[in-house]
Amino acid sequence: MPERVGDNGVVQEQLSPPPAPRTSAPVDLTRFAWLSIAAALATITLKAFAWQVTGSVGLLSDAAESLVNLAAAIIALMALRLAIKPPDRNHNFGHSKAEYFSAAAEGAMIFVAAGVIILTAVQRFMEPQPLENVGIGLLVSVLASILNGGVAWVLLRAGRKYRSMTLTADGKHLLTDVWTSVGVVLGVALVWLTKWPRLDAIVAMAVGINILFTGAKLMHESGMGLMDVSLPKAENNRIREILEGFTADHVMFHGVRTRESGNRRYMDMHLLVPGAWSVQQAHDLVEDITEALQVEFEDLHVMIHAEPIEDPRSYDDYDFGLN
Repeated sequence: MPERVGDNGVVQEQLSPPPAPRTSAPVDLTRFAWLSIAAALATITLKAFAWQVTGSVGLLSDAAESLVNLAAAIIALMALRLAIKPPDRNHNFGHSKAEYFSAAAEGAMIFVAAGVIILTAVQRFMEPQPLENVGIGLLVSVLASILNGGVAWVLLRAGRKYRSMTLTADGKHLLTDVWTSVGVVLGVALVWLTKWPRLDAIVAMAVGINILFTGAKLMHESGMGLMDVSLPKAENNRIREILEGFTADHVMFHGVRTRESGNRRYMDMHLLVPGAWSVQQAHDLVEDITEALQVEFEDLHVMIHAEPIEDPRSYDDYDFGLN
């Protein structure tokens, strides 16, 4: 360790600067939100035109869902900007949970959109109207669906890569929009072929009900995140395998817990070592375990509390166990 001479002439040890953190900094994902916003604006324009030329309430419901996509994309942009902010005095663990609020808000907006769609469909079922220019309307709607499908694929891929609840929710919503559009196109085509205009309203009702299920699922997933849900079972099993590689007659662990917070992962545990060990020995083992875990899970935040294995108080903690 480097030395320096103090004011009193005594040689003192100079502490080295702390090492750089092993966990990676949050990645700025706002570019994906901007892509979603651009796609929403484009599909709103296309679907609104399709509705105008055909008069189909099914296509109107499809356009209304794209308005929800736009609102959700804007909320996602704000959430992603907040999520990458570093920890501060009032938020010591960062702001990553902002992503769950985005997903919850999107789920709530989906419920509102579904209600409007179903209400409009009921009114059109009571007062059916003939469709016009169906061919042009269907072509435009198909183009909008292809655009949404491509963007949904990009968002879902990025959501898996960066474990972003916001991008995953937005991607799932867009993918649901694609299947909704497919159903609407088929419904309008059947109306055109069968000359039964009420079929258009029935398709719109089915679309609204499908959207309700999507909203409920998104709100459930965001709620689980806010409740500090554990890591997936496969990841927990891998963590246990790594920890068991460090166990011996004189080393044990318990109280292992994991949780997700936005795109960040946390794990804490109690490590039981011989009481005769020096602080340095316990510290070295903690560092070795932490390094092994972070080699497997690069951005896993690890907290390990070392305890003497002979002390009965070391066993007071309830071990929830990894699921």
